[in-house]
Amino acid sequence: GELTVRVASKTASSVFSDVNARTCSWAANAVDFMNEYGLVKGTGTSTFGWKGSMTRGDFVLILYRNAGSPSVYGVSNPFTDVKSTDYYYEAVLWAYRNNVVNGTSTTTFSPNANVTREQMAAILYRYAQYKKYNTAASSSLNGFTDHASVSGYATASLEWAVAEKLVNGSAGKLM
Repeated sequence: GELTVRVASKTASSVFSDVNARTCSWAANAVDFMNEYGLVKGTGTSTFGWKGSMTRGDFVLILYRNAGSPSVYGVSNPFTDVKSTDYYYEAVLWAYRNNVVNGTSTTTFSPNANVTREQMAAILYRYAQYKKYNTAASSSLNGFTDHASVSGYATASLEWAVAEKLVNGSAGKLM
């Protein structure tokens, strides 16, 4: 016999009206997948807010939800800018306790600051270590014209992220 399989990519979210063919159709599958599994909830009941930037607090919240939103009972909060009423509070405490994140100083986390590529790579690298994934893969950053501008703390993380194809840069730059 013969089997024909046709795979069609969505061009619009089935949940969020602002993710459509005119805006960001390329993300429709991923947005709906992440929503279905409770990793993202959007900025409103029917809006995703795709034009917005991702903050450090939002990024950590996604990883926390992916980890099953474990209890943070008994964890001391070292960050003066993270309050118990903040929606990302437990996520930040969990990530800090499990060495997934560091603060931007010893007493601040900067949860409302936009997360940078360097920070994303470093956080994902430490999250992979937390999950006990293989983090031995490494790739030289020398092929990127802006490799010298990578912060020291992020070099190994970005080398891993490039090797894992999580970061590919654009026009020969990591950006």
